[in-house]
Amino acid sequence: MAHCNENYLNLQGAYLFATVRQKQNAYVEAHPNADIISLGIGDVTQPLAPAVIEAMHKAVDEMAHMETFRGYGPEQGYLFLREAIAKHDFKDRGCDISPDEIFVSDGAKCDTGNMQEIFAESDVVAVTDPVYPVYVDSNVMAGRSGKFVNGSYERLEYLPCYKECGFKANLPSHDPMIIYLCSPNNPTGAALNKKDLTMWVKYAKQTGSVIFFDAAYEAFITEDDIPHSIYEIEGAKKVAIEFRSYSKTAGFTGVRCGYCVVPKELMLETKSGEKVSANALWDRRQCTKFNGCSYIVQRGAEAIYTEEGQKEIQATLDIYRNNARVILEGVKEAGLTACGGVNSPYVWLSVPKGMTSWEFFDYLLNEAQIICTPGSGFGPCGEGYVRLTSFNTPELTKEAVERLKKAVKKLEK
Repeated sequence: MAHCNENYLNLQGAYLFATVRQKQNAYVEAHPNADIISLGIGDVTQPLAPAVIEAMHKAVDEMAHMETFRGYGPEQGYLFLREAIAKHDFKDRGCDISPDEIFVSDGAKCDTGNMQEIFAESDVVAVTDPVYPVYVDSNVMAGRSGKFVNGSYERLEYLPCYKECGFKANLPSHDPMIIYLCSPNNPTGAALNKKDLTMWVKYAKQTGSVIFFDAAYEAFITEDDIPHSIYEIEGAKKVAIEFRSYSKTAGFTGVRCGYCVVPKELMLETKSGEKVSANALWDRRQCTKFNGCSYIVQRGAEAIYTEEGQKEIQATLDIYRNNARVILEGVKEAGLTACGGVNSPYVWLSVPKGMTSWEFFDYLLNEAQIICTPGSGFGPCGEGYVRLTSFNTPELTKEAVERLKKAVKKLEK
């Protein structure tokens, strides 16, 4: 009989968002007339931009003619998209990133989960707490976590993010080799400023660690002192890999497209002390395990960078930004403390006293028919909080906020 990968047995229950969906489905089955509003799983509601649709239609038409038909594409992504990314996302911001340092994929979730494969199993991993579950679970699957004991994994270094520190982590104490940072953060909504990121880059250079910088929500940044890319910090190309997504930027959650940047300056070390290129290793991994993102989808992503495409996606982003403002204001009116909602599509709010995250989830579902995401699913420091997303429609977002305020007020009686 074949043997299983026992690392998978160390995973804790179902994936967080799958559990949320299961609870929602069970409630709907028991209450078929329920009028549920979801502010939980961060899926978008606004349609794709017209410029994107037009580009994808054109690409589909190309596939119908022998002269313009496309078969297998480059595993790294088509050059037309990588050149657009290099110019608009990086060079226009003063970051020297070249197309051959960019790898187009089917989304940041896959890249953040898979990038650890090119690192040694012995490398210690640090994650902020609370944290996006994929960072943790992918390293559990790879065998880096150790056993789950008293609410956390033995071999992972957790970097607590407390309200008193603006939900920002202090530097690690055990010099991990892989550090996951997400800014603007999922789930807390906290964003790292230039001073914060400079501190992390300096630390990584001193210790030889590598920062996995998840910038999936950079499009929501509105304040000047918040970097959109870690490569805005001097020296970051030697110590950081960056992940980007079109899911929230341009509504590609169902279309699937994103990319990561692996700079050529970033070197890893063998046991014998030999230096090897992280860029070359990731390229080899992708060529072996990935056949490239759809040509049609990449043409749609390219259209985002046109003048018309930029206007259209900014109009959609403004809808979500305004939703975040409405949620944040409503939560505060309800007497709950909150983080995020500015520079971020997420609002991270404290639950009423005497309740756990899952108890408040159940209360909002049963009392107000609102779906949130329990903070405890993001790690030990997430207990006592829930996450709300701004990706529903403006009308339903406002309705959900009114329901939430009434539900919280009812608890006070």
